[in-house]
Amino acid sequence: MQSIRTYLPDEDATRALGGALARALEPGLVIYLHGDLGAGKTALTRALLHAAGHQGAVKSPTYTLSEPYRIRLGGQPVELIHYDLYRMSSPEEFLDAGFREDFNGHNICIVEWPEKGEPVLPPPDVNVLLEVSGLGRTVELQALSDLGLLCLERLHYPPTP
Repeated sequence: MQSIRTYLPDEDATRALGGALARALEPGLVIYLHGDLGAGKTALTRALLHAAGHQGAVKSPTYTLSEPYRIRLGGQPVELIHYDLYRMSSPEEFLDAGFREDFNGHNICIVEWPEKGEPVLPPPDVNVLLEVSGLGRTVELQALSDLGLLCLERLHYPPTP
């Protein structure tokens, strides 16, 4: 398993990491976001989506459980679906909502609170672990598949001047 660990001292650093992740995306990628409330999961996703070209608001799908976005990768349209499973009471809700079909090898799926969907949630390619540390955040990105390894190999963070 390859991993990258870094410190995000402020929102600018979080936006920079989101931008770097946006440039490393591949269709079919599944990313799990782990961290306590307020750790920055939605902020990182918002930064990623804006860097990937989404122009509108990015809201947390806390109540809707999922929010789809259309982005372009390599000139091709790709569906990126942001999930927040915090309010799910059982993994069966994930299946009943038909979300499993979204994990089809084409869509990019970013999942907050993935432990709420275990064991029915498809496995991740990348785990992102966020933890509040002082005034900032410590983040670790772990590649868990060949696609995840490709993503981390393409990730250029921190950006070089």
